[in-house]
Amino acid sequence: MAWRLTLLALLLSLLSSCGFHLRGNLPLSQFPAIYVQSEAHSELAALLKQRFSQNQVELLGSYQQDRPALQLVRDTLERRTLSLFANGQVAEYELIYKVEYRIQLPGEQEQFYQFELYRDYQDDPNQALAKAQELELLLSELRQQAANRIIRQLARLG
Repeated sequence: MAWRLTLLALLLSLLSSCGFHLRGNLPLSQFPAIYVQSEAHSELAALLKQRFSQNQVELLGSYQQDRPALQLVRDTLERRTLSLFANGQVAEYELIYKVEYRIQLPGEQEQFYQFELYRDYQDDPNQALAKAQELELLLSELRQQAANRIIRQLARLG
């Protein structure tokens, strides 16, 4: 028993000394307030605003030069056919979620970023309702990943 506790303590000290920490909300204390500009009904923007609120970052109603600004330029979803059934119907798609955004920090040059996230999606015309719900779940997951990636990028800049 003592050997196991010693081993556990050793493993924990190794993990903490290498800088490992669980992912969660990143501290954004360097950004007490931020302006987020996006399309009117952007689901990614709504998710980002929610994450900023969770991190105690005030959301500004208008652009201010002495505060950081995040502009979501575009987020799009594309589908590419991966495989077909014998009858010619699409069996599998690749979903490509593209995000383009700009970050303007006070006193610095505006920085442009873009990335793509990929998921495979198997289609089955016999189960259209279930597949539609699965697609919505995949889109929600892609948006959450995109929001996390933008937040991590902001944390790195600050």
